[in-house]
Amino acid sequence: MPDAGPIAVLPRRPLTVGELLDSAVLLLRGQARVLIPVALVLAVAEQLLLYPLRLAAGTTPPVWFLEFGRFGAYWLLLAVGAAIEAVIILLLGNPAARAAGAALFGRAAGLRELLRPAGARWGATALLAALVGAVMCGFALFGPVWLVGFGLLGAVAPALVVDRVHPLRAPLRAAVLALRAGGRATWIRLLGYLVWWIVRLGLGIGVYLGLDSFDLVDRAWAGWLSLAVWAGVNSVAYPALACLDAVLHLETRMRTEGLDIRLSRARAGAPETVLLAAGR
Repeated sequence: MPDAGPIAVLPRRPLTVGELLDSAVLLLRGQARVLIPVALVLAVAEQLLLYPLRLAAGTTPPVWFLEFGRFGAYWLLLAVGAAIEAVIILLLGNPAARAAGAALFGRAAGLRELLRPAGARWGATALLAALVGAVMCGFALFGPVWLVGFGLLGAVAPALVVDRVHPLRAPLRAAVLALRAGGRATWIRLLGYLVWWIVRLGLGIGVYLGLDSFDLVDRAWAGWLSLAVWAGVNSVAYPALACLDAVLHLETRMRTEGLDIRLSRARAGAPETVLLAAGR
């Protein structure tokens, strides 16, 4: 079983920050055919939902930045956008977490396994996504408080589908794990978001301006082109963040709960779901 070494998606040991980022990328690469198409659908829906708010705030592509005199509308746009991002990442966290759990046993989860509804707890995931979205929207209205919520709630989906805790316990367990080891998981999640925010900003603006520099952007379609570019960029960034949440959750359990020791001592043939389930 390849539970260690450079080719393992998720080695059975505590990892460095760099190894965690690498593991997230490896997990995304292995599950891209599932995660990216789903993320693209959600990212397109996000852009369509935000478009009326962007118009109300008087923003223009490709940056969609603040126009003077409409700060209230722009602040609401930011808060709603932050909430939608959190919802999408949580929804993608469901298949990403199950794929990470399989990777811990040295195997790649198949397409049918990730799309099969049985045991996936999609109903509870959707309800928690709505709850987290509402919480994150409220936090975002208070500016920097959003950072706290985003850092603490990253493991909601993994806690639900890997740890198999009750849905009402999933947010609390996510927060508890995020605060362990001096809040290590919180800081790593925020670091991952910052890295992908920079990538998204560079690509989202750069691709649009690159096309515009060659006079390939029709003014009548500029807004829609920008939405398409941002949706494409987010369709990679969102599943990457979901994969980071998944591997970070399992690594935190190995670091603070001895999950790696528990797996090494498990009897042969024990179901994976039972081995990964958190103690109640």
